Amino acid sequence: MTSRPTISEEAVILRGPLITGFSDEEFFQFCQDKPDLRVERTSDHEIVFMSPAGFLSSAHSGEVFFQLSLWNKQTRLGRVGKSSAAFVLPDKATLSPDASWLSNATWAKVPVEQRNKFLPVCPEFVVEVKSPSDRLTTLHTKMEQWLRNGVQLGFLLNTEDGTAHVYRPGQPPIEVHGFDNELSGEPVLPGFVLDLRPLREE
Repeated sequence: MTSRPTISEEAVILRGPLITGFSDEEFFQFCQDKPDLRVERTSDHEIVFMSPAGFLSSAHSGEVFFQLSLWNKQTRLGRVGKSSAAFVLPDKATLSPDASWLSNATWAKVPVEQRNKFLPVCPEFVVEVKSPSDRLTTLHTKMEQWLRNGVQLGFLLNTEDGTAHVYRPGQPPIEVHGFDNELSGEPVLPGFVLDLRPLREE
């Protein structure tokens, strides 16, 4: 069964022997040739084109990346990725979260020649920020897929209604209402706290 990372009602899916036969290297080059598009790949190697996020969603993702990067700069515990970073997961899907973090130990597993491409590892922490065209139900499905592939902590942020969902392996997601709160990254990200207040829209 396909784990399809379709997160937009306007998403376009390419399938067929030619498409699904792409190697990881060929898919990477395919994405390099289309730098303005948001592209992911299912576990069956179908290619998914998604709508651009829009300014507010991009700004919210940028705020999350900023806070995560600041913490990582102070701790030097790993590497931080933006939405352009993609990961080739154990189930063969290639997904791009809005923000991600992988430990130094996980980064060390990435061959040097792969470090400027899609990484063949799963990050320990991911954040998905809902854009207006995203389906919330499908984002929840995507978060579950992240967990199945090895993510240890995930935040799903819905800035439209001020709700956050915290995902951890083996536990039901925790729903946090109101962006006057903070989300703890413990114990995966020691000392990291995501301040949701900058994400509020008056």
